Amino acid sequence: MPPILLLTTYLLIFLSPPKNEKTYPIGQIKTDKGEILFWLYDETPNHKSSFMKLANEGYWDTLTFNRVINNFVAQGGCPDTPAGFADSPYLLKPEFRPNIRHVYGAVGAGRDNNPQMLSAGCQFYIVQNKKGEHRLDNKFTVFGQVFKGMDVVDAIVAVKTDSTDTPLTPIKLDVNVLNLTAVELKKQGYSIK
Repeated sequence: MPPILLLTTYLLIFLSPPKNEKTYPIGQIKTDKGEILFWLYDETPNHKSSFMKLANEGYWDTLTFNRVINNFVAQGGCPDTPAGFADSPYLLKPEFRPNIRHVYGAVGAGRDNNPQMLSAGCQFYIVQNKKGEHRLDNKFTVFGQVFKGMDVVDAIVAVKTDSTDTPLTPIKLDVNVLNLTAVELKKQGYSIK
């Protein structure tokens, strides 16, 4: 076999990515301040599938981070109004998990004060308090964890806001689901356990 053909065959066999390599759905939020990537928990299947469905439909791509509070959360999605989440496409039953808590970078589902603690399908937040927000545990469902882009979240909550914690300059959302392999995730700073 000629050397060039041997080299080409070697490269095709050994350097090509494996076919059918397992991928993992990763939440992605792009803003003008940068990109945020977060793991979606299998332990909260309804919230995970809801997030993926709305992201794949482009639901959030005309919306903003509408409530940002330094040392608390960056919240986005449907309008956060005194009337509650009347514009949410649906509500979700809570999926509280004792091993998934409101730590720095936790991604949770917003809700109003409804007694069943139902989550608004459209509203999500990211915990920005470095000590966490454990008073929210078992009251709001956490369905993800940021592993890249907390510097972006820090920048978002530092913007100037009005009296309702709405940024004076809108921070637009571009929300997607990326399907990444374990190798691609490692390059982004996340290792599969």
